[in-house]
Amino acid sequence: MMNPIELKKAVGSGLLSFPVTHFDDQLKFDEAKYRRHVEWLAGYDAAALFAAGGTGEFFSLNPSEIPQVVRAAKASAGNTPIISGTGYGTSLAIEIAQAAEKAGADGLLLLPPYLMFAEQAGLIAHVKAVCRSVGIGVIVYNRDNAVLTADSIARLAEECPNLIGFKDGVGEVDKVIEITTLLGDRLVYVGGMPTHEVYAQAYFAAGVTTYSSAVFNFVPALAQRFYGALRTGDQATVDEILKSFFFPFVALRNRKKGYAVSIIKAGLRVLGQNPGPVRPPLTDLTQEELALLDKIVQANGIERTAAE
Repeated sequence: MMNPIELKKAVGSGLLSFPVTHFDDQLKFDEAKYRRHVEWLAGYDAAALFAAGGTGEFFSLNPSEIPQVVRAAKASAGNTPIISGTGYGTSLAIEIAQAAEKAGADGLLLLPPYLMFAEQAGLIAHVKAVCRSVGIGVIVYNRDNAVLTADSIARLAEECPNLIGFKDGVGEVDKVIEITTLLGDRLVYVGGMPTHEVYAQAYFAAGVTTYSSAVFNFVPALAQRFYGALRTGDQATVDEILKSFFFPFVALRNRKKGYAVSIIKAGLRVLGQNPGPVRPPLTDLTQEELALLDKIVQANGIERTAAE
């Protein structure tokens, strides 16, 4: 496992992604298919992979399944760091975090607590408790009902040496700039909006130069090409890929609630792979929507080569 400083450096070195979690027809974790998928993704130079993250349906996994997913990812990812999701209430988040660490996770992504809105003092206590329960690096995810202020993040960074990262899923770039300006290089900063590629240029200007790419699951070469164009200032390529792939993809994703995850598994099906269905309460794309996604893939010359 990496120490927190090593993980921070790795996360900031390139593009990140969240492997989907494979299920069989009975909605049980399909470890064999998942391991083949992670091995395939690791060949496309992701800086780190988030096992059992948002795109990996963390919210539908039983806590006992999360270390299984982490072990499978670690066994298949080679030298690519594996960061596990954790979350819910403080006690359960600590339990999951410790189980993930024992399973070999290099770090943790702390997702928002279940449902409850809380004051900054409560959010600080929650994050601090999780950080202090493990020795591996922790990235805190600002999103939905868990939005820490710049001052709160600064306090946590001072009190929790293993807090190594901040991920934003709120989309208020002015608040992100405040955080990056206040904390400088103390943390690594990660973009975490759904289909973050359509927000990436604004976040780059705010000092957030890496992000987690969900589409990396089924178009890893395209995802890396887009990221490379962003990093090198190749605006013509950025605009081309936004228009030909990401804008129509987002339009399809926005048709129904929960499709930010469902459409990624659908993308793998279009390529001839079989990640299995999403677990309820999510729903899979319809046949008509699969056909529309297939047209987007075809328009971008993406090969249908099954990785299983």
